[in-house]
Amino acid sequence: MPEFMDVHHGMAGLTADDLKAAHDADLAIQGEENVVFKQAWADPQSGTVYCLSEGPSAEAVQRIHERAGHPADEIHPVPYVV
Repeated sequence: MPEFMDVHHGMAGLTADDLKAAHDADLAIQGEENVVFKQAWADPQSGTVYCLSEGPSAEAVQRIHERAGHPADEIHPVPYVV
């Protein structure tokens, strides 16, 4: 299954609890698009959040993020992971 790294901007001040709530919202519905969200990272200073996922397409990843209330600003395929 292809992997993707997506980026969310404009989330300055995000707390660890906020990140967990957003990630949990994705996890709750990820199966509806055959997506698996693996990890999320946040920099509350810059307001940038990164999410690593597997799924059939970037569009499927975006649909989950949109439905969870936090669409990604960028989604990049990750062809190599070590």
